[in-house]
Amino acid sequence: MKTRMMIATMAMAVALPALGIFTSFAAEPAAVDRTASLRGSFGTYAGQPRGKDRRVDVERLVAELAQMRVNTYHWLIWHAATDWDDLKRFLPLARKHGILVWACLVPPSESPPQTKNYSEPFKLDYERWAVEFAKLSRAEPNLVAWSVDDFSHNLKVFTPERLGKMLGEARKINPRLAFVPCVYFPKASQANVAKDYCGLLDGILFPYRHESDKANLTDPILVEEEVGKIKAAWGAKFPIIVDVYSTAHSRLGASTPDYVRQVMSAGIRYADGVHIYTHPRPGSEKHGVAMRLFHEWAAVTPRSKSP
Repeated sequence: MKTRMMIATMAMAVALPALGIFTSFAAEPAAVDRTASLRGSFGTYAGQPRGKDRRVDVERLVAELAQMRVNTYHWLIWHAATDWDDLKRFLPLARKHGILVWACLVPPSESPPQTKNYSEPFKLDYERWAVEFAKLSRAEPNLVAWSVDDFSHNLKVFTPERLGKMLGEARKINPRLAFVPCVYFPKASQANVAKDYCGLLDGILFPYRHESDKANLTDPILVEEEVGKIKAAWGAKFPIIVDVYSTAHSRLGASTPDYVRQVMSAGIRYADGVHIYTHPRPGSEKHGVAMRLFHEWAAVTPRSKSP
């Protein structure tokens, strides 16, 4: 009953056309609620299907997302230099199916020389990225949020002062576009981090890893407690989107389908949304688990409509 009541609440929150997500920018309200598109968000993250040329098969991805009945897809810009161009191809197709889109960049700690790839084409020029995302979201209004992976590992780069200037320029272009970076539990639960960044972030993508005890991808029991501690630091109304590991972690190993199911179920009950990392392969057991829950949630959640 509690889960059903929570999803019903989510349904009210994601009645996006009524909240103006897909409306004209001709007259902006004095105060814009960037969290409206975040609450009740459920979908998958990264793992785009690709062709032999490394281009994203956007038609296939949209078809898979529509079959799963997600309301959000989280697009990672990292694996190919063409990901930015492919995002532009993907957005109008996703919009036709009422799918909202987040876009994610990698931080310096996941860029060369530490790794092989940058987020292309603007690499580490996050000021430029912020402006370009804002411009793109004006043209494609289902682009509702952008993110930086492992943001909490790069706070010396993304200082409050620098981030404030970045977001200030982007919000001059589109005040509706949300910024929802990836923040792990150790930083997300710290009151001083919340104090420094709460006025800048519109929400947190929270990868659950049982980190308030011994980190692992086997025990879902601390989802409620950890979300509660993060809410205590940032505020009860601050959106927390639980990120569920479907793909194995380099240090913590693989998760099981039942673990994915339990973290998803707890995430939708105690947080403000759920994303699955990464988009599961159709026909796999984890794909079946995710699709069954997405279908349950979609049954009580209105889908957004094309403008």
